[in-house]
Amino acid sequence: MADRPKALFAMRAQYLPQLFPTPLMSRLATLVDIDPSLVARRFDRPEIAETLAEAEILITGWGAPRVDRAVLAAAPRLRAVVHAAGTVRHLIDEACWDRGLLVSSAAQANAMPVAEYTVAAILMAGKSVFEARERYRADPAYRRREDDPAVGNYGRRVGLIGASRVGRRVLELLRPYDLTMVLADPYLNAAEAARLGAALLPLDDLLRTSTIVSVHAPDIPQTRGLLDRRRLALIPDGGVLINTARGALVDHDALIDELVAGRISAVLDVTDPEPPPAGSPLFTLPNVFLTPHVAGSMGNELERLGRSTVEELERLTDGRPLVHQVRKSDLERVA
Repeated sequence: MADRPKALFAMRAQYLPQLFPTPLMSRLATLVDIDPSLVARRFDRPEIAETLAEAEILITGWGAPRVDRAVLAAAPRLRAVVHAAGTVRHLIDEACWDRGLLVSSAAQANAMPVAEYTVAAILMAGKSVFEARERYRADPAYRRREDDPAVGNYGRRVGLIGASRVGRRVLELLRPYDLTMVLADPYLNAAEAARLGAALLPLDDLLRTSTIVSVHAPDIPQTRGLLDRRRLALIPDGGVLINTARGALVDHDALIDELVAGRISAVLDVTDPEPPPAGSPLFTLPNVFLTPHVAGSMGNELERLGRSTVEELERLTDGRPLVHQVRKSDLERVA
């Protein structure tokens, strides 16, 4: 056990027991020399600085301080950052790539519950469940006509924007259903999209022809404001926009105008800003289902992130290739 590499946790300590319950923590302790009672929120505390100076691996999570040049100078032996959460975009400084650190993320594990939330939203939107709930609450005598052609999931056309980890998992989970899936992604060709179970379309064509549109693109400069006023107007009357990606991808002033007019509906787990300002119509509009960024890993789902992290550490300490390695070039096109 003496040859285990020294490691340090860096995250909000509150997450540690759920990420690494006792069996997982015990498994982790066979791989690295780590003190579970020492969790860094800052790297300049004396007891943290002493361990950081010897650490070869940082195990990071939500709330971890940025790993910049000053941190690297204080961590001369550091060779890897294994992130027990999603994106590393705001964690990893340019200096980490210059050092040649190995960087890994549990983003694939975190994509699972987001995809599950999205699938539930798609299926419920297809049945007009959100509208029916509002009308039923207002009028207990309300009944939806069984022959309403606007309701139902048989053959419904669903458009996904982005073949991200979440987008791909959504396509996989929706395969058993009688839906028609279309996809817009500038990095895919038609054959690749077909293998995922969707027809590839230009974004404008997807918006014009899909009654449910779900956003799964990354928040990068090229995608901010992607769904602007012109593109939102392309969604057919009665359509539904689902966003579990990032609020910045949608022009929220334009979206609110569409929603206030009642032309389309929305299921929003993310907004811009987040949360919406007090008094925003998003809180009260009957055609909006708004949740406070809950689609990602929560509660017992955090253990999935921890398990992914431990499995990656097993590969790292065995000298095997990482399955979830993040490279600098990846950040140009992923969250």
